[in-house]
Amino acid sequence: MSREQRGPNEKLGTVLALAGISNAGLARRVNDLGSQRGLTLRYDKTSVARWVSKGMVPQGAAPHLIAAAIGAKLGRPVPLHEIGLADADPAPEVGLAFPRDVSAAVRSATELYRLDLAGRRAGGGGIWQSLAGSFAISAYATPASRWLITPADSSVARDSAADESAADATPLRVGHADVAKLREAAEDARRWDSKYGGGDWRSSMVPECLRVDAAPLLLGSYSDDVGRSLFGATSELTRLAGWMAFDTGQQEAAQRYYIQALRLARAAADVPLGGYILASMSLQATYRGFADEGVDLAQAALERNRGLATARTMSFFRLVEARAHAKAGDAQAAGGALKAAEGWLERAREGDADPSWLGFYSYDRFAADAAECYRDLKAPRQVRRFTEQALSRPTEEFVRSHGLRLVVSAVAELESGNLDAACAAGTRAVEVAGRISSARTTEYVRDLLHRLEPYGDEPRVAELRERARPLLVAPA
Repeated sequence: MSREQRGPNEKLGTVLALAGISNAGLARRVNDLGSQRGLTLRYDKTSVARWVSKGMVPQGAAPHLIAAAIGAKLGRPVPLHEIGLADADPAPEVGLAFPRDVSAAVRSATELYRLDLAGRRAGGGGIWQSLAGSFAISAYATPASRWLITPADSSVARDSAADESAADATPLRVGHADVAKLREAAEDARRWDSKYGGGDWRSSMVPECLRVDAAPLLLGSYSDDVGRSLFGATSELTRLAGWMAFDTGQQEAAQRYYIQALRLARAAADVPLGGYILASMSLQATYRGFADEGVDLAQAALERNRGLATARTMSFFRLVEARAHAKAGDAQAAGGALKAAEGWLERAREGDADPSWLGFYSYDRFAADAAECYRDLKAPRQVRRFTEQALSRPTEEFVRSHGLRLVVSAVAELESGNLDAACAAGTRAVEVAGRISSARTTEYVRDLLHRLEPYGDEPRVAELRERARPLLVAPA
């Protein structure tokens, strides 16, 4: 439905002409974006004609989907005012800023934490659903460049009584014991996320922890030493919230959490953690189809951490770089990055001061990502070799990773002409995917079924498709 008509929306008509999108083309793109976010939209060329010629404003998430659809064609973000839809319910800019000032950074982060709760209370994804399709790779440019220039703030000591952002808050003196509780929460959340997926209800408690526990601490008073530790712990939790949002398909929420996590890591003066967040941004960019930007983000993490991060940490950063190169189709660069990642991993030793957030990373994780690199490079023999290594370890702790690896294995078997083995691995992957809440895992299964379409008449494929049906129709 659309709101009352005004005059013709000449701005929208002009931008559509500039982008070379027809009315029918825009309707199709908006419907597709809505479908990706779980919305059933039935716009057609007549709907778009009304938006342009009569100035009708579509309701709900549609204005933001229109901007996202046009922006994808133009290759840049398109704000609502540019297309004459600025009076639609505005998509908040909260969470996208990377302030230079520490006090402003605190305000930016705590505003984001409050927004997430408002979205949950509204139901159905709340504000994040209204932001559907608003992920913009360009939003990472300023945060990455500012972090590269200054990866650590000079001082973060804070007196809440002297800060206007704490005007409505109860003054709180923060100590190391308060920070320790946040770190415990982050460790618990990491375990639940790996075992049950980002959509599990226990994982979803992370945004609540940020709002209820972390935000009051950030708005309190603390010394420089305590403040550094507080910002580091809150950065870890915020990155986790972003990772979980990414895993459940909420890309716009993930982007905002990642940006704030990077800003908090700068306040913590924790350069390896900042690099880890950039690596997370890189994985998201690569997953979203921005492989070149994924390379840039991974290399930014690498460059700032030379001589600072442990060998295992550097290995992971090179592995993320390899993922981006492979998605871009650059086999030579991907191979070089994988070789470097393996070399760094071989240098790692027991007793190294590896950060707690890197506890998931071992050789089997390296092998799993190497397999995905070779899948993207269409080298099934290499995929099979690395997948066998990745699946050789126990998987009770990392259930989601096991499911993803099984799908990659199935794809490799299929591309090698082994339909039986592909269906067997696919069946095991579907069983694992049914035990967790992960839109990313579901998307991997969906991709496998798409690859199996040429063999749709085969009983084994039909059986696999039937087994996967409940997974594919269930809410992400």
